[in-house]
Parts: sequence; structure tokens; C-alpha cells
Amino acid sequence: MSFSLLHPRDQIVAIMARIYGHDMTTTSGGNISVRDDNGDMWITPARVDKGSLHAQDIVRVAPDGTCHGTHPPSSEFPFHLSIYKARPDIRAIVHAHPGALVSFSICGQVPDTRIFPEAWNVCGKIGFAPYALPGSRQLGENIAAEFASEDHPSCVVLQNHGVVVGAENLEVAFERFETLEFTAETILNARALGEVCCLSDAQMALSRKPRPILPEHAPEAPTSREKELRKEICDFVHRAYAHKLMTSTKGSFSARIDEDSFLFTPYNVDRCALGLADLVVVRRGARAAGQTPSRACGIHSAIYHAHPEIHAVVNALPVHASAFSASGARLDSRTIPESYLFLKDVGTIRFEDQYGDTDGIASLIGPKNPVALLENNGVLVAGLTVLDAFDRLEVLEATASAILRSRSLGEVRPMSDAVIKELLDAFPSM
Repeated sequence: MSFSLLHPRDQIVAIMARIYGHDMTTTSGGNISVRDDNGDMWITPARVDKGSLHAQDIVRVAPDGTCHGTHPPSSEFPFHLSIYKARPDIRAIVHAHPGALVSFSICGQVPDTRIFPEAWNVCGKIGFAPYALPGSRQLGENIAAEFASEDHPSCVVLQNHGVVVGAENLEVAFERFETLEFTAETILNARALGEVCCLSDAQMALSRKPRPILPEHAPEAPTSREKELRKEICDFVHRAYAHKLMTSTKGSFSARIDEDSFLFTPYNVDRCALGLADLVVVRRGARAAGQTPSRACGIHSAIYHAHPEIHAVVNALPVHASAFSASGARLDSRTIPESYLFLKDVGTIRFEDQYGDTDGIASLIGPKNPVALLENNGVLVAGLTVLDAFDRLEVLEATASAILRSRSLGEVRPMSDAVIKELLDAFPSM
């Protein structure tokens, strides 16, 4: 179903369910609004459980200020009106108190989105609004002034309060909100490891360089193998999203159909809503007519060409492992037996190599070294099957999380070379 065809009431309910379901707000916290073509504003109600919101709970605020609904509107609806007045291009607003962004707000700071290309492309430069009483006219003026400032930010951190995000529609507003919270979480984790490494102007320019556009191939009837893989990929992408291994805008999954073709996730399709028909067949270097594969297509294609035994590849942004990719810290997999057997030694692929040297990347990823950090870009994982690739991704994130948590206890004690040899001798096929 196309999200844009939903009534504003249903859009708000759907997005609040995702925000609450990912622990990015509380039962009583946060509010969402949408301004429609008639000038009406649809907004979440005051004092209604955000975990069980229904379409009939949403309040309509008419252009003359009258409210229509079974509940009063959110007490913070005045600042929504102020933003819409200051920025006519904004048609949807998300406000909430996600944990990482609140941490920035109570320290008077904003996350630097140049930590990942995706974060900058989706969120841009972040604004900051000084504190005022929640629901007050002054708060509305402070927020609206920041949205209307010279930088025209789409995301504004509120001092000692949370964050407000605006966009041309609610889908994009949510993508910005989710991406910004992921960015804030990653920065907090990276700071626990050491210095956070942000991208230079040259690296940012490199990330914006257009990728080659693949030619199109004529459609062919899908085989049973292709149909099976479509279901597998969609199921695992949905799991990856549910477990915060991917965001709505970032994460690629592919699987080999045969020696000449593979299925790949599409460009610019919400990972939570990915459907069977969205997946793109890439065959002999050409894409299915009318579809565009994710930007990492060249890397996946090179890996399949170099390693016939590899049948699935994943790019992802799991929040703990990505902290290692943005800090320059080594992710030592010699922590527990399962981690080393599944991950082997985890290397790092330079940022510059991700935007040109696909054959070089393929030489670093294979059956004997299936996992690598992508500098300032998350992780890359290969597997013998779709399940194998996803399993390795989960083990990688669990290992990164354990290492980060252990730092408050003392020095990490990795397994010795003798223990590693014993493992490899006992499990030679892994």
C-alpha cells in the first residue's frame, strides 16, 4: 500500500506505532502532525497512550484554530502551527524524546551528521533551539525562528527537551527523525571507543559522486529459486529493521540466483515496508527494466564474481558495530568462540575504496574473511546462504555491543592465539 494514499489520521497512527515500537518515545511523550491541502492540521491528541493510538483519536485543527475530535490536541500544537507558518514547504512534523537525542539536548549539543554520508544526505545540518516552557508561545517562537534561520534546517534539537523534525511529507519526516536518532546513538557509542571521525569535504564530495547507471534487461519469468529468494530477503530485511540492524533508508541485501544473476534491494524504498516486487534482478550487469538497485550494487556484484561460493551479501548500519566504523577503533572478534568462528578477524575498508575499488573490496571479503567494517559507512557481511549472512550480521552486532559494554568493567581480554588455533582445528569448516 502506498503510504501517501493513506489519510493523515492513518499516517500519523502508523508512524507513531513505529516510533513507539522502537523505543523512541514514551507512552505520554511526543507528538506528530500533518498539514493537508485544505490547510487543516491533523495532530496527535493530548493525554492519550502513544502505544495504543487509533485513527479516531487524531485531532483536526482547522485554519481558523477550531479543534475537531474526541480529544483536545497535543498541548504543544502551538509550536507546530508556528513551524508551518515559518516554513510553508514543511507539511509534516515529528516531535519526540528519543534517548540519544535527549542526551545531546541536555548537554546543549547537536549530533554531527557528517559521520555518515546517509546521515548528512537525509538530515543535513542540525539546528538548536533554546529552552522555553513546553506548550508556551515562547517555545513556538524559538523553534520557528530556528527553522526559518539562514541554514533552513529540517531537524532541530530542543534544549533540555528532545527534537523536532519537519519535511514535505510524513514519510520523509520520519526517515529524518529515525536517521538522526541512529546517528546520535552511534556518536555516543563511538565516543566511548575514542575519537569520532567525521567525513572531510573531499570524502563528502566523493560520496555524492554519481554511480554508474546499469543498462536494463528484458523481463524474464521468475524461476522457483528466484521466488524463494524474494521471500527470504524480504523476511530478513524486515527482521534486520525490527532489530535495528538497518534503518528505513539504509541497508542493502542481495542473494545469488545463479552464476549470472542476483536479487538486490532497491534504491530509496523503506526497508520496513519492502515487498517482494520491490526487489531488483541484476543479470549479467544489467538491471530489471524500470527498477533501480541500491547504490552498493557494484560492490555486491564484484564479490559474487570473485567468490562463486558466496550466495548472499549484506550492507548494514547496526548501531554498535557502526560505532567502530566511525571511530577507527578495532573490533576484536577474539572475545568468545562463536564470535571468532562466525566473524574471523574483522578488517576495515577505507572510505575512499568504497566509492571506486570494487575489485579491491571483493579481494578483502570472502568465505575466509566474511566480515568487514566500512569506514564511516557501517558494515559489510558475506555468507554462503541468506541465513548465514544474516546470522553473521547479528553475531557481529552482538559482539560489538558486548565489547562496548565491557569497557566500563575494565580491559577486554581477548582469547589467545593458542585458543584460536584450538577453535579452528576443532571447527575447520566454519
